[in-house]
Order: sequence, then structure tokens, then C-alpha cells
Amino acid sequence: MTTLKDRPHSALLVIDVQNSVVADAHARDSVIANINSLVERARREDVPVVWVQHSDEDLERGSDAWRIVPELTPAGDEPLVEKHWGDAFEDTDLENVLSGLGVGRLVVVGAQTDQCVRSTLHGAFARGYDALLVGDAHTTEDNTAYGAPPPDMVIAHTNLYWNYQEAPGRTAGTVDTKDVELQCPRPAATAT
Repeated sequence: MTTLKDRPHSALLVIDVQNSVVADAHARDSVIANINSLVERARREDVPVVWVQHSDEDLERGSDAWRIVPELTPAGDEPLVEKHWGDAFEDTDLENVLSGLGVGRLVVVGAQTDQCVRSTLHGAFARGYDALLVGDAHTTEDNTAYGAPPPDMVIAHTNLYWNYQEAPGRTAGTVDTKDVELQCPRPAATAT
């Protein structure tokens, strides 16, 4: 379990599911549907939903391109973290938000797989969080023109390597939407 003391809770971390970020994303509609089902489950199970929203010179704050997709609507009491770098922890208040909620385990969904999702997963893990990637609830656009593999292969590779990520005192892994446990799993009982 997490190496963060007194942080027994989980949160669903929704990264950059914004109009222009996912406009041309691989399997956009099914990924957003999976994210939406997890958001609804988290709300029913009283698991915090934390939203992350990127802005930069190409994604202007307040623009339609910057807005979270209309299929997903953050609730008024759900934290929204604005960021300017790939790693959602970098130069943001995400750590303070999660600490205040007692969160030591993140269930991660969103976009772009090969940029902000991957950077945030590594950032969380390096900071002591348990980090679970939902394999069918993240996506990316086609960057083959820049030498990247096709988007389905980027997603498959990320799912593969994150499933085997290891570090002392922390857990990682990849799981499909239908198999997500939003609450922190209880440690296995030991025989006495």
C-alpha cells in the first residue's frame, strides 16, 4: 500500500478530458463513456473525483477548446486542478488537494496517454502514491506523423508496462473499467 502516512483513501483522477485534447482521440466515445461510468460509480460510493484541466499557449484558459467535454460534468464540490505541465503534480495544488482528502491511492483515467496520463502516473508513483491505470479509460491522438506508434499501440504499450510497474511500498497496475475497485482494497488477512 501507499508509502504516504495516514492516507487510506482512493480518488478517481480525471486528466485533461477537454474538447480539443480528445477531439481526434482514439476510441474517444467509448473512453469517455467508461470515464463517465467511473465518475458515476465514484459519486455513488463517496470516492472523491478530482478533475485536472490543462492550459498553455495552444490551449487557452476559458476557450471552448479548453473546456471539459460536455459528456462529463464536474460537480460543484469536486476539486478541479489547473495545470500547465504534463505531470498534474508539477506546480499545482494537486498534492494539497489529495492530502486534504486523505488520498494515497489514485485511479487514473483521461488523456493523452503518452503525455499527461503517463507523466502524472510516474509523478504520483514517485511521490509515494499507489497508482492504478484504467486501461480502457485513457486515450491519445494519432502522432504517427511525428514517429510515434499508432494510438492503439501507444495505449496497449502503456497498459502493458504500467501493469508491471513496481516500487517498494507502493502498488501499480492496469485494470479494465468493469474490474475497477474504487475503494482502497483491504490488505489480505494474515494467519496467526
